[in-house]
Amino acid sequence: MYQLIKALKAAGEPTRLRILTALTQYELTVTELVSLLGQSQPRVSRHLKLLLEAGLVSRFQEGSWVFQRLNESNLTAQITRMIDLHDPALKKDSDRLGRIKVENARLATDYFAANAGDWDQVRNMVGSDENIEVAMLEQIGDRNFQSMIDMGTGTGRIVEIFANRAAKITGYDSSQEMLKLARSKFEQAGLSHCQARLGDITALPATDASADLITIHQVLHYLDSPFAVIEEARRLLTPDGLILIVDFAKHQHEFLRTEHAHRRLGFANSEIQFWCENNQLSLEHSQKLTHNDSRDGLDVMLWILKSKSK
Repeated sequence: MYQLIKALKAAGEPTRLRILTALTQYELTVTELVSLLGQSQPRVSRHLKLLLEAGLVSRFQEGSWVFQRLNESNLTAQITRMIDLHDPALKKDSDRLGRIKVENARLATDYFAANAGDWDQVRNMVGSDENIEVAMLEQIGDRNFQSMIDMGTGTGRIVEIFANRAAKITGYDSSQEMLKLARSKFEQAGLSHCQARLGDITALPATDASADLITIHQVLHYLDSPFAVIEEARRLLTPDGLILIVDFAKHQHEFLRTEHAHRRLGFANSEIQFWCENNQLSLEHSQKLTHNDSRDGLDVMLWILKSKSK
């Protein structure tokens, strides 16, 4: 009873309700919440402290950034379900949040456009190399697939290495410059069963349960909401399909944010497990692939996810 009263008191204040509403749409830093709410950092921090103590919000730190997210609980869900998103004040917040998303996406898009021609070399610099590609192929064994989707395909490198393992492959990306390079590669290699399509990887123009292999290679760390990509992958996955993720292990290298437009500083197994538990997926395998670049010493991780048995 006391926990319920504490949670209701925490939510029953306009600014804190605005925070909860924003977090239903996005994981946000304190700086972004300050911009969204138009309030001082100390004031926003006090509101967050009350929400945290009430068990409605959790926080996690990555380097110098601290993200806020909604707690996954029935109580939090019941409270947020009662929020009227058409309320004028909340609608204004939603519009401002949209502008924050657009600005974050613009920074990443500008980076990709500027580096499209040299993307394979850039990717190698931060951890993608032949050993990782070999490990990806080894982990799917001898299995062949009917339909594969590569989310955030970039220049199409992952599509190329899986070209003889799937009857049909579609790589999606939001960068036109990257897709031009990918299409050129597929044409030159005679990969007529491989396509490169423009698409938002949180809402792809593909039908439910349409892919038995989904790859997400060095993509999630660029995103504001990597969880949304996992949700979309789950929608697209066939009952016996696999999701293969390659990304960085947790690290503290801030230069990747400032120099390479990274939003997230890698991921821990616990975070991948959290995504699985909230998407009816199971974490079947995780493997650390240590990168030998002495400049940053980054570790690359490989995770394999499957649908949970009914």
